[in-house]
Amino acid sequence: MRFIKKYFVILQRKYHPHTNNKMKKISILISLLVLYSLNACSGNQASAGTNATSKKAALDQSSEGKVVYLDQNIFRELVWDYKKYANTWMFDGDIPVIVDFYADWCRPCRALAPTLDDLAIEYKGKIRIYKVNTDENKELAGLMGISSIPALLFVPKTGKPNFSLGALPKDRLKSMIEDILLQQKKQ
Repeated sequence: MRFIKKYFVILQRKYHPHTNNKMKKISILISLLVLYSLNACSGNQASAGTNATSKKAALDQSSEGKVVYLDQNIFRELVWDYKKYANTWMFDGDIPVIVDFYADWCRPCRALAPTLDDLAIEYKGKIRIYKVNTDENKELAGLMGISSIPALLFVPKTGKPNFSLGALPKDRLKSMIEDILLQQKKQ
């Protein structure tokens, strides 16, 4: 900030000695823009989820109705061991899951986080919700073909998984949970 102020003071004196108020307004505007951009890129995740350090910890946390953050190793234990079953989908879980592929810097991902927290509580015991950071788990993101985030992987207990891209509203997510994961199609 000091650098920006000094720069504008030098410009003001050198080129426009009579436009003091105008330069102050410009310097304040630029300072506010810089602060806003730093705040927007801070990467604070406003989610109540927790990082899982083991398969048991992830299962315990998800049974409490929490969103659980996975790395690719725990993903292989809980969802799909893509090294063991490279050419076939083989779900390793006992109840359906949603896997949110996200990044800390992604605004739509951050906007989706509270909704997923609510759904984890609402569907506690029926489904599990996991999150995978694509920046920290590039191998898994590449393998899953993640090119846009947020990307939600809906994994039913049996059958093939489904992908959904973008931050969907809560009612649409609930509908997808009922139709895809719990297979309670509306008649």
